[in-house]
Amino acid sequence: MALERAEAQRLRDITVIRRVRDRIDREYAQPLNLEELARGAHLSAGHLSREFRRVYGESPYAYLMTRRIERAMTLLRRGDLSVTDVCFEVGFSSLGTFSTRFSELVGVPPSVYRRDHSQAAVGIPPCLARQVTRPVRNREARPS
Repeated sequence: MALERAEAQRLRDITVIRRVRDRIDREYAQPLNLEELARGAHLSAGHLSREFRRVYGESPYAYLMTRRIERAMTLLRRGDLSVTDVCFEVGFSSLGTFSTRFSELVGVPPSVYRRDHSQAAVGIPPCLARQVTRPVRNREARPS
């Protein structure tokens, strides 16, 4: 009986964490912080952070940054917005922070990416383009 209750609680926790991830995916351009996400999920910030990392292998903040950079890559490839416009469009409030984080995950500064990768996803269906152009996490990008 106790084992069944524990399993049921684990599944409820995973459902709550998925909802947090879905909220990050929807509201990535909004100012989000851990306390606000935790309050919306009715969890403490520490518990949310631990559970999110357990389920997804990274912190909520790292996940948010990856979502923002993915969207920025798409906008930069489109080429109709400046790097500064893209920075603010995806939810960053500082161009320096955006450039640093983009370079860490992608391996090149946003201006270089915009110039050199505008045709990176041409001819690739959008459902596959996201996988092909996905940023690398945890500073694993190779410098070009």
